[in-house]
Amino acid sequence: MRIKLRTAFFACIFLISAGSYGQVLQPGFDKAEFVELLKVFSRWGDSTFYKGIPESQEYRRVYSSPIMGLENKWELLSSKTRNVALINLRGTTTDPVSWLENFYAAMVPASGSMILAKNMKFDYQLATNPRAAVHVGWLIGIGFLAADILPKMDSCYKAGTKDFIIHGHSQGGALAYLLTAHLYSLIDSGKLLKDIQLKTYCAAGPKPGNLYFAYDYEKRTMGGWAYNIVNSADWVPEVPISIQTVNDFNQTNPFVNARKGFKKEPLARRVALNHVYSQLTKHTLRAQRRYQKYLGKTTSRFVKSHLKDIELPKYVDSNHYVRTGNFIVLEADETYYKQFPDSETKVFTHHLIQPYLYLTEKLK
Repeated sequence: MRIKLRTAFFACIFLISAGSYGQVLQPGFDKAEFVELLKVFSRWGDSTFYKGIPESQEYRRVYSSPIMGLENKWELLSSKTRNVALINLRGTTTDPVSWLENFYAAMVPASGSMILAKNMKFDYQLATNPRAAVHVGWLIGIGFLAADILPKMDSCYKAGTKDFIIHGHSQGGALAYLLTAHLYSLIDSGKLLKDIQLKTYCAAGPKPGNLYFAYDYEKRTMGGWAYNIVNSADWVPEVPISIQTVNDFNQTNPFVNARKGFKKEPLARRVALNHVYSQLTKHTLRAQRRYQKYLGKTTSRFVKSHLKDIELPKYVDSNHYVRTGNFIVLEADETYYKQFPDSETKVFTHHLIQPYLYLTEKLK
């Protein structure tokens, strides 16, 4: 461990040679900044994965983590021109365990703790709203990743680097959401120094949590410090499947006490209203329970076969996943579809780095 920390410390020395100690990152979507991130991320795969994509000339790799958790991995890179560090989060791999993290889609409270392994507890507060909830599989991933990332950030800070870009594509984008929320909570609690500047670029990021998590995340990152960049033809940002029930609304709403209001009506009308209300609400409630059963309880058995000592908080009875954060929409037009046509068999046609880079470079 000492050797790894020492390596990270000296690697971060390279970061300060490119700039001063003042804030380097600026708010707002920066096309050139994002293009370089796509180039960096493309190198997670082999030559077929990054075919046609040039290597980034902006960043050098200074640390690559071991595989941890449910096939999670990250890299620390340094800018060659600015005093900026890049936290690059790997996305889904071909390993079934990596996919297991995605399919473990029950919700848990956005604040709490979990036991990841023997002598490894993860305390987190990703939102201040007690009703905020997030995807449990990706939260497990962040628990493992954060334990490795934080010491490297500390080494960079001691070496003079205070500006960090967080980036991930696909599953990496989901992890970038939760890592950003976790780091901001550590800054707010004084566990990380307040002069650290974060800027987040999720790419093709799926929905990380419910509406109350989204509210908290959007408030904390407002001002142009976090984006999710999505291809309008890509299905991945549309998942996990969302089911909204009457239990997902704010406490003050016209639905929670609807049945009490029916009691004031004449018997025949009361029976009719109760029947209609039941027909409109019971199916989504039943669907939510089924999703929680199969993507929570059932999937957890497979998770526990890989993480023997894991202990998780109780699930939240919700599956109301929502779009989160500021979005940059890469509009797939007629010209785009000529180059990247829809396919019934190649389901990731619009999700790969090449179409994202193509559409980003067309932005004005």
